[in-house]
Amino acid sequence: MSAKRIVLAARPVGEPKPSDFRLEEYTAPTPGEGQVLLRTIWLSLDPYMRGRMSDGPSYAAPVPIDGVMEGGTVSEVIASNNPGFAKGDIVLSRAGWQTHAISDGKGLAKIDPKLAPISTAVGVLGMPGMTAYTGLLDIGKPQAGETVVVAAASGAVGSAVGQIAKIKGARAIGIAGGKDKCDYVKKELGFDDCLDHRDPDLAAKLKDACPKGIDVYFENVGGAVFEAVFPQLNAFARMPVCGLIAEYNNFGETSPKWAGKMMRAVLTKRLTIRGFIVSDFAARHGDFLRDMSGWFREGKIKHKEFVTEGLDSAPAAFMGLLKGANFGKQLVRVGPDKA
Repeated sequence: MSAKRIVLAARPVGEPKPSDFRLEEYTAPTPGEGQVLLRTIWLSLDPYMRGRMSDGPSYAAPVPIDGVMEGGTVSEVIASNNPGFAKGDIVLSRAGWQTHAISDGKGLAKIDPKLAPISTAVGVLGMPGMTAYTGLLDIGKPQAGETVVVAAASGAVGSAVGQIAKIKGARAIGIAGGKDKCDYVKKELGFDDCLDHRDPDLAAKLKDACPKGIDVYFENVGGAVFEAVFPQLNAFARMPVCGLIAEYNNFGETSPKWAGKMMRAVLTKRLTIRGFIVSDFAARHGDFLRDMSGWFREGKIKHKEFVTEGLDSAPAAFMGLLKGANFGKQLVRVGPDKA
């Protein structure tokens, strides 16, 4: 059976380019004792993957050169020598950017296709949803009546952050790229307002949208958005730092000129700034699934998917993701739902 994979051909300098990836064809392996053969249906593309392409110090090992690009997947078991999994089972896996993978069953989680569309297992009911849930509730701790601002508000994480803030009785202000995304965030997701990060008057408009200042800022982007938000943080504001997508292609820069002012504000306003990785909150997974799947079924949490077709489309889709070309959760449909 022929299979395809995308490997890291070179470590990108700045923005990734097509030549940093290589598509390879190979013969799908046969599962040995205790193993299963997986066929990828959905591949999740996420900003953290840019960090895995570099070999600088980080919280996770980089993808080796000529290694398969890493990623969360929804897969179908198409052959099994493992008593825990049957042919036809749908599982959450980390098969990466390839059409087929072998697994010994460790780290696989069965997905019930009756509960929700299986793609949500790598989206709103998966890692991005859990990132939003734990970062906002465990670090941001929004109280009723407070103001929560979230960057990249139409994306997989940001869209969930604002909707959970609303469920908890807070005001939710989004920041997103362009009129269509902002309209969606306000009209479809029910945020109180959404501002365009490309607007030259972003800081002034943010001040108007947050007359009582900002109590929680969920940081996904860094850069100019952070600079507009930071002066408007209230005393004792909380800032979960999930990602810095605007900075991911800028390596080796020295401290920016506003770093000193920022540290002074951290002290005088008694700010809490905490970076986190979703795995820090693994113990909260049961709470997340219970709450988020309930809200999803009740229609309190909506989500949007941005799908490209075929494994070959992954490099261009990923490069677009880092520039905000996606509208919603970026997915690649690698294969049909059923073999």
